[in-house]
Amino acid sequence: MKKTTILLIDDDDSLRRVMEFSLAEAGYSVKAAASGEEGLRLLDAGSFDAVITDITMPGMDGMQVLARVRERDEAVPVIVITAYGTIESAVEAMRQGAFDYITKPFNRDELRITLDKALKMRRLERQNAELRTAVNDRYRFDAIIGTSNRIRDVLEMAGRVAASDASVLITGESGTGKELLAKGIHYNSGRSDGPFVAINCAAIPENLIESELFGHAKGAFTGAVRDHEGKFELAGGGTLFLDEIGDLRVDLQAKILRALQERQVDRVGGRHPVPVDVRIIAATNRDIERAVREGSYREDLYYRLSVVTLHIPPLRERREDVPLLAGHFLKKFNPSDAVRLDQDALSLLTDYGWPGNVRELENVVQRASVLRRGDIITAEDLPDKLKNEKTSVESIILNLPDEGIRLEELEKNLIIKALEKHNNNQTRAAEYLGITRPTLIYRLEKYGIK
Repeated sequence: MKKTTILLIDDDDSLRRVMEFSLAEAGYSVKAAASGEEGLRLLDAGSFDAVITDITMPGMDGMQVLARVRERDEAVPVIVITAYGTIESAVEAMRQGAFDYITKPFNRDELRITLDKALKMRRLERQNAELRTAVNDRYRFDAIIGTSNRIRDVLEMAGRVAASDASVLITGESGTGKELLAKGIHYNSGRSDGPFVAINCAAIPENLIESELFGHAKGAFTGAVRDHEGKFELAGGGTLFLDEIGDLRVDLQAKILRALQERQVDRVGGRHPVPVDVRIIAATNRDIERAVREGSYREDLYYRLSVVTLHIPPLRERREDVPLLAGHFLKKFNPSDAVRLDQDALSLLTDYGWPGNVRELENVVQRASVLRRGDIITAEDLPDKLKNEKTSVESIILNLPDEGIRLEELEKNLIIKALEKHNNNQTRAAEYLGITRPTLIYRLEKYGIK
């Protein structure tokens, strides 16, 4: 493991030798210089994790050394050494970017503690930079896998809207990647340095959703022992992702509309409104336009949320993306092995209807990665549901009338027949139709099937 390397510059031979010995004893690799000029030659010839320099030296002084170090690499912390009478110079050095100063005389513990703090700060800055790079790479738009025209159109529009502060409504079935697209918009926007805060409006109990969104004041209700910031406040300066916005109660729709219009929220039990600065990205798998027409969703909120609407198509409508997605997930779950799918397995994946969309495909690939017998995944490694796909539409005999047929009536009748076939068991009927249970419930509501 590489030792932490320190550049030590001081013209006092005795003090320099004591500091060099103390730092080496603490496990650091130390390069020592008797002047500013010699220190800069060492700096140009190597790489250092920190610099310790005296301020008052003949020739090039510590302030000049500091300027050169900052010019070369702003991330390298510089600690300056000063006599009691030149503390003003040390304070000025800190204004110019020095990490800290120590005054003569000092003991070795004071030097080590100050150096440890400087190195810890540098490590944290490096980790933050690496994390931000990783996050930005994770949520680049080209990290959303797909080459089909439909998904490319979505990504192209998302790239254009990211630069603005406009509200975005993302629609699509469950499992299509709506939150991933929302994160892509956030991390490619001017708010990328701010937080990305997500809340699933359908997953929070009704008696808690208002507090979770807007916060509450101390004593607002039993158990409110302190002020609580809601998601609107926590997302300040960044993006608030409202998932399943179509399931929001009508009274909360009005409160969210007011928050968007006034750019402030009222905490539950609070006396004064709290200003907020957030960008809203919402998502739903419901047909909100239909809900607006039926009067169950506020039209004014819908238009506030959907300045730009992005629809992510289901996986069955972009089957050409399945091999790319499967390959991506194979690398994710087998990072050190050259695992691949044989042609039969790939055909099964491509032909399957994917009612659970990309999330279901990821689950299937992960399962196959765990159960595989070798580096080639075969059809035998895939779940039976892919091999026993539903009867194709082409094999169903339909008597199509000459005068035409309403597609919605056909779908409604198929749902009723599936429910009858399975004694009104919604889970089994959904499996039979190749859709998820929430999708079936949505269609039951849509067609008024009781």
